[in-house]
Amino acid sequence: MIFLLMTLVSLFSCKENEIEENVVYNFTIRIPAGGNSWIQNSAERTQGLVFDTGVHNWISTEDVVESYFATSQKGDLQVGLVVKVPDGITNLEVSLDGNVTDIQLSNSSYQDIAVTEFKDIPIGYHKLEFRALGKTGAYIADLKEILLGGSATDSKITYIKNTEHFYFGRRGPSDHLNFSIPEEKDLTYFYSEIEVPEGQDKIGSYFTANGFNFGYFGIQVNSETERRVIFSVWSPYSTDDPSEIPEDQKIILLDKGAVVNAGEFGNEGSGGHSHLVYNWKAGTTYKFLLKGEPSVNDSSDYTAWFYAPETGEWQLIASFRRPKTTSYLKRFYSFLENFSPSTGNQEREALYKNQWVYDTSDTWTEVTEAKFTVDATARAGRRLDYSGGSDEEIFFLRNCGFFSDNINPDTLFTRTSSNNKPSIDFEVLDKLLN
Repeated sequence: MIFLLMTLVSLFSCKENEIEENVVYNFTIRIPAGGNSWIQNSAERTQGLVFDTGVHNWISTEDVVESYFATSQKGDLQVGLVVKVPDGITNLEVSLDGNVTDIQLSNSSYQDIAVTEFKDIPIGYHKLEFRALGKTGAYIADLKEILLGGSATDSKITYIKNTEHFYFGRRGPSDHLNFSIPEEKDLTYFYSEIEVPEGQDKIGSYFTANGFNFGYFGIQVNSETERRVIFSVWSPYSTDDPSEIPEDQKIILLDKGAVVNAGEFGNEGSGGHSHLVYNWKAGTTYKFLLKGEPSVNDSSDYTAWFYAPETGEWQLIASFRRPKTTSYLKRFYSFLENFSPSTGNQEREALYKNQWVYDTSDTWTEVTEAKFTVDATARAGRRLDYSGGSDEEIFFLRNCGFFSDNINPDTLFTRTSSNNKPSIDFEVLDKLLN
């Protein structure tokens, strides 16, 4: 616990929150800057300035540092920094949710520096911004920690606490729709649609349309210049290293589209991976069809097709054989995740539409119920910016960006039936396979 007594006369001026002289600061929370900060509007600059140890290499006055945390109780909030300026003097603007103050820094080693006290802070996420108004040296500052105190910290403060959680914590929470399906039927096809609204296609996003018990199928934003359609199937052998998979448990590629890349994947389980580099568009609805059925020698085959309105036809992504498996399609889900820690401060959303399953009796059944669930990052309370639900005929998922209006995990949602049964000639699709 830190107690600081500081006469606040000439160090800074507060434009929105007037503060008294001789304020006693009692900082009870230390937020690691490295796990909770980004550079405003730049994933690339974030990668170059934000490290596990804090914010470093901060030279340009155009780089604005953003740090986030959430309060669970209204009250006054004291803010401080563990910061140093290697040489010279830096005039730093500090704002909390738009309330602005300035502070002058000249300490060349890390010190606990009191900044200001903000009054009547509401419950929810808050954004601290740090902007250099001027500097006499080459360097703006090294920022190690954000200090918090005051009555607003008497209840839980949410932030990424430990270094081992920085990677997934900075990526942000993943959320899912776990669909209710007819368990008494053998299901051979799963059909669904996705629309990513304009402006929600942030770099690092993976919008999974057709997840199932042994894999997943959806679209990604990989960079400013590349987007992909992804289809992967897990090996029955549990490992994050595909080189460890025994030969008799490796996923076998049966076929793929002419311009589809296929190989292995690891790190989050291992198995067979395929992707089509395709510049899909926000604001457009894309269709996904997955087939799964038992095959030869105690194996099952899983095949994915993708329909883009720009081409007007179904495209084969890939067909994989999974050994030691005798199973039709089961455990259907969709999800939204961010795989880039540098964009975990950017909100994203997707609309999940028109889910149907097809069974061995040649019957389509519409899927209109789903349970909203979240990943370990969310369940551990490290991030709270997750949401999902239904709106008339669609489901939706939303995450990242540090919004405060989240939804309780494990909530059950129902969408209105569209009665828009897929019209697909399976024989035509089968002819796409070699």
